[in-house]
Amino acid sequence: MIVFHDPGEVPPGFGPSVVAIGKFDGVHAGHRVVLERARVDAAANGCAVVVVTFDRHPLSVLRPGKRPESVAGVSQKLRLLAGMGVDATLLLTFDARLAALSPRDFVRYVLVEQLQTRTVLVGNDFRFARDGAGTPETLVALGEEYGFRVDVVEDVRAIDNERRVSSTWIREALADGDIETASRLLGHAPSVYGEVVHGLKRGRELGFPTANLSHDLEGFVPADGIYAGWLVDESTPLRPGTRYPAAISVGTNPTFDDVEVRQVEAYVLDEVDLDLYGHMVEVEFTARIRGMVAFSDVEALTEQMTDDVRRVRDVLAQ
Repeated sequence: MIVFHDPGEVPPGFGPSVVAIGKFDGVHAGHRVVLERARVDAAANGCAVVVVTFDRHPLSVLRPGKRPESVAGVSQKLRLLAGMGVDATLLLTFDARLAALSPRDFVRYVLVEQLQTRTVLVGNDFRFARDGAGTPETLVALGEEYGFRVDVVEDVRAIDNERRVSSTWIREALADGDIETASRLLGHAPSVYGEVVHGLKRGRELGFPTANLSHDLEGFVPADGIYAGWLVDESTPLRPGTRYPAAISVGTNPTFDDVEVRQVEAYVLDEVDLDLYGHMVEVEFTARIRGMVAFSDVEALTEQMTDDVRRVRDVLAQ
């Protein structure tokens, strides 16, 4: 997948394009419906599939105090979009200049001049341009003027309660440690992405050496607890994307009470000499094993960790 960071980077002759516009936070099930429609339309009309999205949540600029935590970071989002068969992503820098564009200027600058847009797909709650003045209806009117069609895709909703699939719902599930619900809403495993850094090495002393992720990781960190999942090493020479089964700990290590901020650390099953320091890894969450508790002594903690690893094996073997 090609990534452009400005419309001016799109080469002459690129296109025609079918364009999906949105935040695409987490690339969840609702987004995937939009992208599948875009792929079908593009295949039928000989077009490229292009996503137009942003390098940060628009509220980071418009109302910083209201900005929600992202389900996925930019690197994660781009990998997920590439996995959906997107040909190119235009990753716009959402700044004061972009936010100040009128709907007409946004359409001309982003969609018309470089991408040769034939069809635009958006959700029915899509808003764009200065003060959110642009709506799907605005886009339809501008499409008639500039020669592109607009397809407004209806929300994906739960059958039982009609709740709309959204990043808000996914964040709520992850905050509760409900990995099963989050995975269903996303259409893939929730994950965090970051660099493996040195920690206190207490896990190694207990016989369970862990890969500690840096605090500036990407992705929404779920509720404190122990999880079954996978560590995906993106930095292994010749074998990027190597997957390892892992027992994952999220929290502040209450038994020792010496970790000031929440930490994500993963013990790769049966690996005691794996050197991942400095590697960029994705930690995927499959299921929550238990909540985080403080133990009376190291012996009790080690016994529990041994049982946690057993349960993680059972979950990942299913």
